[in-house]
Amino acid sequence: MPTGPRPYDVAFPSGEVTLAGSLTVPERGGEAAGVVMVGGSGPSDRDNDVYFPPIRRHLADTGIAVLSYDKRGVGGSSGEWRDATIGDLAADAAAALDFLRATPGVRAGAVGLFGHSEGGWVVLRAAAVRDDLPWVITNSCPATTPAVQERHALTGALRRAGADARDTGRTLALYDHLVEAGRAGADFATAAGLVGSAGPSPAFASYWAEVDERLWRFLRRKQDHDPVPDAERLRCPHLAIFGGADELVPVAESVRLFGDAACRLDRHPRARLTVEVFPGADHRVQTDGEGLLASCYLTILARWIGQHTPMTPTP
Repeated sequence: MPTGPRPYDVAFPSGEVTLAGSLTVPERGGEAAGVVMVGGSGPSDRDNDVYFPPIRRHLADTGIAVLSYDKRGVGGSSGEWRDATIGDLAADAAAALDFLRATPGVRAGAVGLFGHSEGGWVVLRAAAVRDDLPWVITNSCPATTPAVQERHALTGALRRAGADARDTGRTLALYDHLVEAGRAGADFATAAGLVGSAGPSPAFASYWAEVDERLWRFLRRKQDHDPVPDAERLRCPHLAIFGGADELVPVAESVRLFGDAACRLDRHPRARLTVEVFPGADHRVQTDGEGLLASCYLTILARWIGQHTPMTPTP
């Protein structure tokens, strides 16, 4: 039975949309540090399915206030995420950050951002333009573009499905044609025509199953988003967390790219990079298939936040 502080409903504006979320404030006295948790791709809600609640409970139990919210157009939030850009979603994360910073009982200078998967791209974009963050955390976030990440995930799905070299080559060629079509501004009918003419592929069918005209436009806008320039512009410490057995993210390449960004000579002196790779863990940094987080994940997460959070108000 969960113990400790319970989340309560909140709402706050972000431009023309209103975002609904859950806020958990520790029951201890004094001003708490805080974290805004940003969910992954698709219609992610404030709980990111069932992923965020155990993380939120642990952080709150260690004295950290936690705000998570429904993506625009999901749950109680207005707007439509499929009409948004990464910049729009980053603006939502920034609005959540400012709301938590202004919450009574929360120390404004000790509030950071946590983004899972696509949410990592979002919080990097939000953090890159601010100098008032104590830290930013990306959780299972590729350092590649979405186009490269999706190709990696599709290649792995084909391998696990036992596709032979011919089927693998044909399916990846279709994917590459769709990426090029997106770059050329092709409409959904053109993209669907490419898929229809390519012949059956079970692995690709699951990738394409939920794509409609609105989602195609979103994917087309997002596909070449490069998170590395945002990582290079950070002015705060960055914790990059990965599961070593993540089937969706090119982990080794992402570690290299974030590491290269951290080694730039013009890197801000506060923008130190910490990388944690949990062996055998999946995209949700879980290891047993039962929904349990990898051993020591919560401890390492809370400890790192504590080590990088100002203990006294920033003047």
